[in-house]
Amino acid sequence: QVELEESGGGSVQAGGSLRLSCTASNYAHPSYCMGWFRQGPGKEREAVAFLYTGSGDTHYVDFAKGRFTISLDNAKNTLYLQMSSLKPEDSAMYYCAADRWVSFSRALFEQPYAYWGQGTQVTVSS
Repeated sequence: QVELEESGGGSVQAGGSLRLSCTASNYAHPSYCMGWFRQGPGKEREAVAFLYTGSGDTHYVDFAKGRFTISLDNAKNTLYLQMSSLKPEDSAMYYCAADRWVSFSRALFEQPYAYWGQGTQVTVSS
């Protein structure tokens, strides 16, 4: 049973930056798909980016391209999401998710991921 714990959220002004962390425990397999999702108030949860731990391949949704960077520190079993040029519409609860068997075509959907963290809140003020 993989356990995920997010941290790094907080309040920031528009244009600022934050780095979210997701530390995984009981994570032994060499290759997982790990993703960041977010859910704003009154909105559906949506994908932000994902990464394959074995290959290092990454993918971003359009609003994240050029502003967010997903990365992995294997030694620390920690996934990161570096966010810059933040906008008020980026305010949301951010979740980390992981699973071994997630195809590229389905990695932007919630359903393939069996393991989820509790989330970390990001608030961007104008």
